[in-house]
Amino acid sequence: MSEYRLMSWNVNGIRAVAKKEIDAKGTTFEQFLRDKGPDIVCIQETKAHARDLPKHLTHVSGFFSYFAQATRKGYSGVALYTRKEPLSVQTSLGIAEFDEEGRTIIAEYDEFVLCTAYFPNGGASEERLAYKLRYYDAFLEYVTKRAKAGEKVVICGDVNTAHMERDLSRPVENAHKSGFLTIERAWIDQLIEAGFIDTLRLFTQDPGYYTWWDYKTHARERNVGWRLDYFFVYKTLQDAVRSASILTEITGSDHCPVTLDLLF
Repeated sequence: MSEYRLMSWNVNGIRAVAKKEIDAKGTTFEQFLRDKGPDIVCIQETKAHARDLPKHLTHVSGFFSYFAQATRKGYSGVALYTRKEPLSVQTSLGIAEFDEEGRTIIAEYDEFVLCTAYFPNGGASEERLAYKLRYYDAFLEYVTKRAKAGEKVVICGDVNTAHMERDLSRPVENAHKSGFLTIERAWIDQLIEAGFIDTLRLFTQDPGYYTWWDYKTHARERNVGWRLDYFFVYKTLQDAVRSASILTEITGSDHCPVTLDLLF
């Protein structure tokens, strides 16, 4: 029998979060990973090249670590810390326009394939929205192909879209903003129609579960937020899901972590 606890977190800069206390007890990011961290930790928006990071962030005791970085410094980037060494790891989708932004890591384990991603933000311009939608389509094609081949696929990351009205505080006011556009939300519908399950919704249908809050308006204190961070599993993995949660007590970023517990 195998148990895994997975965590996904957009840290909004790995060097910045590493300098902060991330909970009320004064825990540091490194302490959390080493002493309290799950078996697999997926990090988005590292904003760093691995070669430029201090060793205590690239070689955390007890973990294997992998990084995908953008060509442009200080931008995008994802990382994977894992207590169990994967069978294989790839840091790309094999599509240059996405790989140059360092958005994807795929890790194979005996029991499942983990696809973690920092999905693009489409709010800056029409061009970036179009880029986001192209990444969405390429990612969906990739994970669907692997799932249909019989692999047990886990997806996590900052999807940068709230799926339903219950997934953000002010759906009416944000209906025409990237992150809650009909075309973006429809992609999550497509993902679910392809057989992927939003794991949090296996346990609750209630509103008010958010993972991102605007820094500028101090929205976190009022829980005026958006649920942008997810764990999805392919339907063949549903029976392995034991719990899914949002760790609102963990600070240090404008996002908080989300978790998934699997038992095989």
